[in-house]
Amino acid sequence: MTRDWDRRTCARRGHTTYAPVEPQLREGLRTQTALGEAWRCLRCGDFTLGAPHGSGKAQDAPLVPRGKALRDRFILRLLAVERLVRGALIILIAYAVWRFSNSQTAVQQLFNHDLTLLRPIAVHFHYDLDHSPIVGSIQKAFSYHHSTLLVTAAALLAYALIEIVEAFGLWAAKRWAEYLTVVATAAFLPLEVYELTEKVSYLKVGTLLLNLLAVLYILLAKRLFGLRGGAAAFEAERHSASLLEVEAAAGADSGTVPVASGRA
Repeated sequence: MTRDWDRRTCARRGHTTYAPVEPQLREGLRTQTALGEAWRCLRCGDFTLGAPHGSGKAQDAPLVPRGKALRDRFILRLLAVERLVRGALIILIAYAVWRFSNSQTAVQQLFNHDLTLLRPIAVHFHYDLDHSPIVGSIQKAFSYHHSTLLVTAAALLAYALIEIVEAFGLWAAKRWAEYLTVVATAAFLPLEVYELTEKVSYLKVGTLLLNLLAVLYILLAKRLFGLRGGAAAFEAERHSASLLEVEAAAGADSGTVPVASGRA
């Protein structure tokens, strides 16, 4: 299953080959066919015809995500897209609040005018506009001070920027973005729980569960805050999946000297 995942990724992005100068590794990654020279892909392990994409010392080779590391990156990028969409929506809301703060009186007059026109229709359908939660929430918003609305718009904008920074960091698989996502998401979990005590909805429950799963997944899968061995164990896990590392270990088992890796 892991190999299929690697091959699907190579089918979309293309293979990644590398020619290390170390003889024992070079021969393990190279073969000669009737059609010419072929090199093993550092991601899926299949041989591909043609010259390698790069060459040099093994420690300078690109660390290509494989297997579990590749799946983890895919999940993080899904979270990145979700964060980016959420950030864009919050920016639109912040803009709407700012526009409302600058024309609050005119909007209130328009709302009151439309409400008067809708009242006979509401009476016909036995709907009490005077005790409607939606109407009450809108009328309550009209009582907010201009400065309060500006502060709200600024807070929403700041929150949106955090979401967007998270999105770009997660897409690039930056470890600082994983910490930021966990801290920022966990900080808002108590507020989401409090909102559920006020009123339960499928959207609120779904959002809370998604954020809880995101926090737990990143914490455990990325070994943040020292969990499951911390950063050292995470780096060791990444390198253990590297094709060059596997080849070096095989060389050590056969009696040759393995190549130490200094890749980041």
